[in-house]
Amino acid sequence: MMAGRSNTLAHLMALATAIVWGATFVSTKILLDHGLTPGGIMLYRFLIAYALILPFAPRGERARNPRDELLFVALGVTGGSFYFITENAALGHTLASHVAILVCTAPLFTALLARAFLRERLKPLHWWGSIIAMTGVIVVVFNGRIVLQLDLVGDILSLAAALSWGCYTVIARRLDNRYSTLFITRKVFFYGLLTLLPFFCFVPERAGLPVLLSAPVLWNLLFLGVLASFACYILWNRAIKQLGATRASNYIYLNPVVTLVTSAIVLSERVTPLAIAGALLILAGVYLGERQPGRERS
Repeated sequence: MMAGRSNTLAHLMALATAIVWGATFVSTKILLDHGLTPGGIMLYRFLIAYALILPFAPRGERARNPRDELLFVALGVTGGSFYFITENAALGHTLASHVAILVCTAPLFTALLARAFLRERLKPLHWWGSIIAMTGVIVVVFNGRIVLQLDLVGDILSLAAALSWGCYTVIARRLDNRYSTLFITRKVFFYGLLTLLPFFCFVPERAGLPVLLSAPVLWNLLFLGVLASFACYILWNRAIKQLGATRASNYIYLNPVVTLVTSAIVLSERVTPLAIAGALLILAGVYLGERQPGRERS
């Protein structure tokens, strides 16, 4: 009974995270329109999150060996600096719809990496769920507009971001049995910030204090820092610990659905019947993927 309640809570954590992360696209778009750079947006959101987590993270907990410390560095890179830089750089080369589709392949990369390094084995129903959900992602992102504009650099960057997030989820799963969730999350923010700093040598942040303190910028930065980073990274790492890397990642397919709804409400973007059909496909695919205990040890 307790295990069932724990799993239900973990599913709710992953679902809540997917909902918030799906809305971050709109916040990021607003901040970019106000003159912030992609690197600057990540810098401010991670600074807010790091400041918030410091009072709660265990003070006496340390990495047990140099190898684990390197894994924490890898978490900061794959779930922080490299992920955000590649994803945002891809937007400068290709259509946002292509980036959204390719980044949503992260659960597939996670499943393959988890099978190779964590020995997580999935049943066929999960793969069918992934195929259905991915089809829904494509339909939702295009939202009734069929546009083909391939760009090799943009597509490679998008896939690199998806692979990066898959690596993050698998590495976090390897560490979650030995360290607390708060400690792992604090390390992610710290090394994410540290490895981001060289990026500003090439693309400096130019937004001044008046811009940062303006109401639209401040509220969206607080949303990204407090909810999308501080709260959701904790929830995501807890969900990984309970559900496993692959099952937790399945909820990433829901991101475009939330982005679709948020864009319609905040940005007044048009939602077509085809996009609604795609959203239903995503929900069906996620349901199939989570319907069974997909994680097994081979």
